[in-house]
Amino acid sequence: MSEKNQEPKRTVRERMQQEREREKAQEKRRRLLVVSAGVVGVLGLAAVVGVVAANADKGDKGGKSGNNTAGPLLAPAGAEGKEQLAIRVGATDAPSTLTVWEDFRCPVCAQFENVMRDAVQDLEKSGDLKVEYHFATIIDGNMGGSGSLRAANAVACAQDVGKFAPYHDVLYRNQPPEPDDAFADNDKLLDLAKKVDGLDTPGFRSCVQDGTHDSWVAKSNEAFAEGRFQGTPTVLLNGESIFPTKDGKQISPENLKKWVTEANKGKEPGKETGSAEPGGSESGAGTDTGRSSEPGPATS
Repeated sequence: MSEKNQEPKRTVRERMQQEREREKAQEKRRRLLVVSAGVVGVLGLAAVVGVVAANADKGDKGGKSGNNTAGPLLAPAGAEGKEQLAIRVGATDAPSTLTVWEDFRCPVCAQFENVMRDAVQDLEKSGDLKVEYHFATIIDGNMGGSGSLRAANAVACAQDVGKFAPYHDVLYRNQPPEPDDAFADNDKLLDLAKKVDGLDTPGFRSCVQDGTHDSWVAKSNEAFAEGRFQGTPTVLLNGESIFPTKDGKQISPENLKKWVTEANKGKEPGKETGSAEPGGSESGAGTDTGRSSEPGPATS
């Protein structure tokens, strides 16, 4: 084949290679920026933090149990921290702690979870990081409805039977659009529970329908308001805010791993699973987070 005939094919190959490189770069930028795209939403929610406690019970009676926050305060099994308001995933003795305040109706929370999940899970499995989850009901108070409350109660019910992490992930992967209070319907939450092996049981159903942990969720929401946080998600690494930035650098899966590695320098990975794993062993290798492997993005 002549030099002249080879030139067009070489040019086509070069263009295809350049296009692939551009696509890779665009995807990397998308993953880095998708969380920051929700920063405006976070700042917008900051204005309602001061009135969260006052508005939390003003939503409608969505679901079969409604806003039953007047019942006895019953923390889910294995709840930890001050007033038992945290649900932990990861080894008890992990050298670093990620504290996360979330609202299940918050689209920025879903963006954070769905972008950062793999990095967080890797750090949990290696014993380098434990995550303490707390829940707020900002959007119920701000927009009306009860989906934030109903979903947080349901995930606490999942914690009772050792299925918190996979069900938490399923809810964020299947989050409805913010104005759609679909999580207020207990039947919707129970239907999503079928995506988690072993969760759809009579006990779990009863816990969801009865609003067993509603008062616990309300107490958590009060703690969020008292903490004067700027909005959801609030993400702290060893007590320092890292969302949306840390030291001027945007949060990303790569940066989170870097920040945890720096914080853990010279420290041994954690190994003790402890009591936050209901029905599990009190100790052992801190490598199984129980996370869901279900693929797919959130629907919001």
